[in-house]
Amino acid sequence: MVRSIGADHVIDYTREDPTRSGQRYDLLFQLAGTRSPWDCRRALTPRGMLIPSSGESDGRWIGPLDRLVKAMVLFPLVSQRLALFEAKQSGDDLRLLQELIEAGKIAPVIDRTYQLSETPEAVRYLETGHARGKVVITV
Repeated sequence: MVRSIGADHVIDYTREDPTRSGQRYDLLFQLAGTRSPWDCRRALTPRGMLIPSSGESDGRWIGPLDRLVKAMVLFPLVSQRLALFEAKQSGDDLRLLQELIEAGKIAPVIDRTYQLSETPEAVRYLETGHARGKVVITV
């Protein structure tokens, strides 16, 4: 699915540890938080950049925040860089997205659609971790 929307290289982290493949990347955008920043460093080029976004919390009350703080302490000591991902609301960005969607240049990947009355079923499906795109609730 991700190749169909433009990805050049895809790694299924459930089958392969991308930090131990020997492949090196200039940029890692880590969405799932499945590997520690230290593990990710192995997969970066010497001047590469890691952008962690989120991650598993392992029941910690501060969630993935401790992992990010440790990374922020480590990365100034090495040549690789760390950039924290922060989503900011922007009217200009939303207008640009609207234009791109209306022009047919981008489209969301929708896995399943549920009626509002089926919301509990939709949440259960999301919790399985098998969604291949967005799960939509129609009102």
